[in-house]
Amino acid sequence: MGMTEKSCDYFLEVLASKAPVPGGGGAAALGGAIGMALSNMVGNLTVGKKKYADVEEEVKELLAEGYRIMEELKALVDKDAEVFEPLSKAYSLPKDTPEQAAHKAKVMEECSINACSVPLEIMRKAYAGIKIHARMGQIGSRLAISDVGCGVAFLKAALVCGHLNVLINLGAIRDQQFLEATTKEMTQLLEDGSRLADETLALVIDKIKP
Repeated sequence: MGMTEKSCDYFLEVLASKAPVPGGGGAAALGGAIGMALSNMVGNLTVGKKKYADVEEEVKELLAEGYRIMEELKALVDKDAEVFEPLSKAYSLPKDTPEQAAHKAKVMEECSINACSVPLEIMRKAYAGIKIHARMGQIGSRLAISDVGCGVAFLKAALVCGHLNVLINLGAIRDQQFLEATTKEMTQLLEDGSRLADETLALVIDKIKP
């Protein structure tokens, strides 16, 4: 049974324990999925309302994409645990001899590269979700527009947390091509996603403030 199929209490209990997984990556993915669910709630409250008939088809498209991203983020909760566990075990490999040290460095690099893949994917999904929120904030029901703000805040947090979880795994990697490509992509995702999330939050605040 996957982590998201268990209770919230169970997830929080294990997250708070000294168990290696779930950790920040799993929490980021789950938080992103929650954020995506909030945008979809706004979409579902918009569809079928005469006032928003002219944007209904677009909202339906946003909903379909939102559900897809939500499910992908849910899957990344367990995927993060799957790729991090081998890395957590690699830390305890012996390095008393030059041969052992070389083997440990090799295993650490391989596991670290693999461990970077999920938080980077979380960043990609979070940015895609933020773009949906940006549009939902423009055309979604004003009665629930505050939830667009809440959702985009969750997704920005997932974006930032994904970034941190990529960064912490880069230290054991010597592959310069991988380092350069990963750093470039995650920096761009963080900058573009954070800017759009902040703009969307400002739009929501402007719409709901007295």
